[in-house]
Amino acid sequence: MEFSETIDTIDAIDRQVLDQLQRDASISNQALAELVHVSPPTCLRRVRRLHELGLIEKQVALLQPDRLAQLQGHGLTVIVEITLDRQGAEFQAAFETRIAADPQVQQCWRVSPGPDFILVVHAHDMPGYQALTQRLFTQDANVRNVKAFFATRRAKFDTRVPLA
Repeated sequence: MEFSETIDTIDAIDRQVLDQLQRDASISNQALAELVHVSPPTCLRRVRRLHELGLIEKQVALLQPDRLAQLQGHGLTVIVEITLDRQGAEFQAAFETRIAADPQVQQCWRVSPGPDFILVVHAHDMPGYQALTQRLFTQDANVRNVKAFFATRRAKFDTRVPLA
């Protein structure tokens, strides 16, 4: 199914379902149905259909970093700008594939203008970050420039996509 077909086939109730699931995907079908004012069987069909349309990519648990830090330390969150030496689509795709496979890379964005990629990475500590840079950037002959910004405080974090 094409993307344009998907957008034309969702209605206000589907948008409400998506909005509620973005707030709490662990909500029961019964509670979700009550919130969006449909019967539980109708709600379940809609959620399944939204999955089939590819609008719901996956459901995950969001961890509370400050509480987790009490158990294992804060670690480092680093925003990294990457500029490649060769800009061709095949070089960008190869870099992106390699970077996306690394579990310490939380986000990978191709951007323009400016650097070619912006990454959000998480490392346990500075030696861990240095090992990551060695593995992902220094050993890649096509990486021309790496600029790192170390996060000192997270003022906002939200995974929700605004719905019209």
